[in-house]
Amino acid sequence: MSVASSMRGKAAARRQGRGGGGGGRRRGAVVLLLALAYAAGMLVFLLGGRVSGGAGVEVASLRRRRRADGATAAGAAPPPQPGSVYRSHLVFERLWPAMRDDATAAASASSLSSSASWRRSMLMTSHYQNSGDPWMPCVNNRLIRSGCTLKALDTISFAALEWLSHNRSKRWAESTTPFSICDAVAVASLLNATLVIPTFHLNSVWRDPSKFGDIFDEDHFIETLREHVRVVKMLPEDVLLRFNHNISSIPNMRTKAYSCPNYYVQKVLPKLREIGVVRIAPFSNRLAQSVPSNIQALRCLVNYHALRFTEPIRILAEDLVGRMIKKSSSTGGKYVSVHLRFEEDMVAFSCCTYDGGGKEKTEMENARERGWRGKFHRHGRVINPEANRRDGKCPLTPLEVGMMLRGMGFDNTTSLYVASGKIYNSERYMAPLRQMFPLLATKDTIALPEELAQFEGHSSRLAALDYTVCVQSEVFVTTQGGNFPHFLMGHRRYLFGGNAKTIKPDKRKLVLSFDDPAIRLVGSIQAPHAGNTATQ
Repeated sequence: MSVASSMRGKAAARRQGRGGGGGGRRRGAVVLLLALAYAAGMLVFLLGGRVSGGAGVEVASLRRRRRADGATAAGAAPPPQPGSVYRSHLVFERLWPAMRDDATAAASASSLSSSASWRRSMLMTSHYQNSGDPWMPCVNNRLIRSGCTLKALDTISFAALEWLSHNRSKRWAESTTPFSICDAVAVASLLNATLVIPTFHLNSVWRDPSKFGDIFDEDHFIETLREHVRVVKMLPEDVLLRFNHNISSIPNMRTKAYSCPNYYVQKVLPKLREIGVVRIAPFSNRLAQSVPSNIQALRCLVNYHALRFTEPIRILAEDLVGRMIKKSSSTGGKYVSVHLRFEEDMVAFSCCTYDGGGKEKTEMENARERGWRGKFHRHGRVINPEANRRDGKCPLTPLEVGMMLRGMGFDNTTSLYVASGKIYNSERYMAPLRQMFPLLATKDTIALPEELAQFEGHSSRLAALDYTVCVQSEVFVTTQGGNFPHFLMGHRRYLFGGNAKTIKPDKRKLVLSFDDPAIRLVGSIQAPHAGNTATQ
């Protein structure tokens, strides 16, 4: 048994030895295969790099460059969008030689260029006529009185109206008296009430203490409306006694903006019947634009007939018109008027940036603080001058207005009347406009100092002079919107049979043209894909 056991142990030992050696050989084979695979991979990588010209290295380099570019972009601002930055002064420097040569060539040429012909056509021909049905004025003989019957002493007083002809900002743009006075008369007629001559609000920017009678002819106003609304210059004495001569004690009916006529009949009329007098303050844009035809006709009667400037304003204004006609002899007495809104407070309120650098920035900050006291630094207020310019919200500089007109074909023989307040940095910004239009005039250049002396310190009366000269111009240019140009455009259409020549720039397109390095002067200023679409 011992021999058999011994033999079985040796056989088992031999089998174990054979199994252990096989496992070692298998592990060695696996390691060898891994080594061969690694060597093959490296060989393929290196051979692939040589065959493809080092594509692997180039990819790595490209990734490094992208990372570097991303780091650079993160630390630097992207370039501004077209039209975001004021570069008009640089465009003018480049185009001025061509403008000067073009004007010289036009003066010596025997025949007019197409643009000059167009310009002369704009100035020399009569106003365009409507095709089709003839235009009918809004004032007619069908004006009727309201059916309401109230006691003669029932009185309605409108206060806190503003005569701000050169409204410089949105803050003031909704309070221009001509519109508000028309509405006041309309409401008084609707309620069959006596109207007290409106009082004006003392504006914190203009600081003009002028009253209604300082600007408008009160007697003419009352007489013109006599058949439609009873108007008095002040409250009756017995009414004043009831309220201790304190108008503020009279109940004030605060109405909603653009209220319909029924609102006044339902809300204001009962109170008026109860106590015989009411006050409405403020009264700006407080009557809906859509009203019955007889009320609308009454508005027109007020606008274009009852509201007449006082005699001192009319006399000087008519003289200024005559002087402009005399200055415009080369174009048959026709001239172009421009409502230029580039006063300091207008520029400040717009929050736009021009080419004045740090000095301009400081001046604008100071102007905003004087006029609006912290409004532009309130929490959450974001000021973006570049976006404002792209959106067409920036006032055009005198230089930009001049380039636009020269681009439209108006040459240096055009008589130009500029209506405005005190231009910001006038000496600098007006110089290029005078270069382009040597026959430029303002009320200060065509009126004698002693003639203007009576109106000094009264911006509303000075604005009335500008208004009259603009009404009589052959072409009117509006540059920033607001109630002054809107009221004037309507008045000109009324005077000229339904049509009047008005240039209203599309400033969104205009800023793109003035920021285009390819812009040029070829008869008129042109830019690729822009043409003359910058004006309407």
